[in-house]
Amino acid sequence: MKLKQVEILKYKSFSSTQTFQVEDKITILVGMNESGKTSALEAMGKTNYFQDDEEFKFNLTHDYPRKEKKAIDKAKTDPDAIHSTYEIDSQLLANIEEELGTGVLTSSEFTITTNYSNGANWHVEADPKIFIEHITKVLGIASAALNEKLAKVNSADDLNALIGTYSEDKYIAGLKTLEKYYKNIWQWDSGPIAEYISRIYLKPNLPKFLYYDEYYALPSRISIEKLEANELTDNEFKTAKAFFELADINTKEILKADNFEDFIAELEATEAIISDELFKYWQTNKNLSITFQIDKVPSTDQRNNTQIVEHVLDIRVKSKGVSLSLKNRSKGFNWFFSFLVWFKKIQEDQDSNYILLLDEPGLNLHASAQADLLKFLEDLSENYQIIYTTHSPFMISSENLDRVRTVLETEDGSIISDSIQEKDPNTLFPLQAALGYDIAQNLYISKKNLLVEGVSDLIILTAMSSILEAEKRTFLRSDITIVPTGGLEKVATFISLLRGSNLETVCLLDSYTDAKGKAKMDSLIADKIIHGKKVRFFHDFLDTHNTADLEDIFTKIDYLKLFNAAFQEYTDISVGDLNPAIDQIIIQINKHLSIQRFNHYRPANQLTKMAVDASFFDSVTLENFEKVFMEVNSLFD
Repeated sequence: MKLKQVEILKYKSFSSTQTFQVEDKITILVGMNESGKTSALEAMGKTNYFQDDEEFKFNLTHDYPRKEKKAIDKAKTDPDAIHSTYEIDSQLLANIEEELGTGVLTSSEFTITTNYSNGANWHVEADPKIFIEHITKVLGIASAALNEKLAKVNSADDLNALIGTYSEDKYIAGLKTLEKYYKNIWQWDSGPIAEYISRIYLKPNLPKFLYYDEYYALPSRISIEKLEANELTDNEFKTAKAFFELADINTKEILKADNFEDFIAELEATEAIISDELFKYWQTNKNLSITFQIDKVPSTDQRNNTQIVEHVLDIRVKSKGVSLSLKNRSKGFNWFFSFLVWFKKIQEDQDSNYILLLDEPGLNLHASAQADLLKFLEDLSENYQIIYTTHSPFMISSENLDRVRTVLETEDGSIISDSIQEKDPNTLFPLQAALGYDIAQNLYISKKNLLVEGVSDLIILTAMSSILEAEKRTFLRSDITIVPTGGLEKVATFISLLRGSNLETVCLLDSYTDAKGKAKMDSLIADKIIHGKKVRFFHDFLDTHNTADLEDIFTKIDYLKLFNAAFQEYTDISVGDLNPAIDQIIIQINKHLSIQRFNHYRPANQLTKMAVDASFFDSVTLENFEKVFMEVNSLFD
């Protein structure tokens, strides 16, 4: 059974009705702090919380919109808080129809309205005529007359009165079997058949809600005496209690025990359960291990100087032989660990369905760890519907923006929208950032990245690769992405960034003329951030040059053809105009024109505009580019 739609009527900052669709797997509520995201989760959770918890019950004093509280008090009514619409899954629907008849439910969806007294009104559409036709046929007592009489029956008393009108044993016995369908225990005005379906089939399968936020963190040291006396803070108490239930340990027995050996096996088994799940997704540091132990801690009562023994569960995290208390690990790790404890409690309940409500999950996690958390949530969503709030762009996949519902605070209260609100840039920011990050990752960066200096290099290499491919000669492999870094001095920074993403990187660069840039690259090679063999310079492919740029891979005649076509404002330059004592044609052109620097992009762009083929170039130019592509391809093997 899936939650399909939520309609919040009146709840805290929601003073006007807000309706939004719920995805089958993951739904994301995005908005600024105090926009109403948490209130939306609370309202859903209070409709069918997984355990008896006063915090997750509607309270007219605390939950009803304050501006309207006095008016509702004067009216002395029990207002509705929320409508929840569910869809019955195919298997459950088949079970219902097997007993009560195909088509007995005129809709596979039903709605529950929860009011502020925490009562529930169900709206289930059932056709009693289909039930009657089906059941009397199964019982072998079907007739138009009987079916017409049964259509008027709305209670067990009505049924008994009808039975009293028959004398044949077949009809009496058959009709008596129908008593369970007409009891109408919930006393529905809509009829006993809809009530029977809801009570017997729908309510037992109604998903329960589990709410979790950072305040449910597990204490690193749990006093079992304080746990028994309920002296821990509310949320600490809930999570600590969940831990002992998960470990299947009776805290009362611990308080009586002198030896804890009997509990060690249970604790070690719990260590294994949590650790396996935790380190499957916690990629930030895999050199960690969890340990649990129970200690007796003596203390002294200063008033009467008597010795007191306190039983304490100590939770520690080991890293390379050194153990730290759980509270001394990062907040992100503590969140992940505590959530698994809380989640495992409901995971052991095989008889119920659950919807997970996560408030700002992974708020304190690093961006890469949030990506790991997203994978974790994707896996969980195979078995659980998940609704979570966030304002982090790293908790939003740009591939699944359809999952996003925006939450916006206005003067008239909080608003939830299935569509993206263009008028609020602050609400949109996480979505824009997520999309921008994804574009940056996918437009220029792939698993195999060839770093070059600028956009003109990208254009020339792409164009020449296509020309060679058309000639069935060696060209740049399609799985290699050319990444312009924006300048030779930025290459070292790009290498460092891409290295952190476990990507393959090769550099194809102009010769260094700047000592500072060369020193940075030499340092990266020395520190083994990139292998020296993965860095190639254009002069490596030219026997006649000590220094070279990409433009020198062309013969001088070929490059001047591109230059002259691109720069119509200058008189055409010939090879004879250039200084042969200078290696690089770019510097030769600058010197001839007496300028500081010409726009390298224009000749590159001219190459694409002319749409030339191999016949435009000298064979030496084609051979030089082919050597470049052969070498680059081999460096990614």
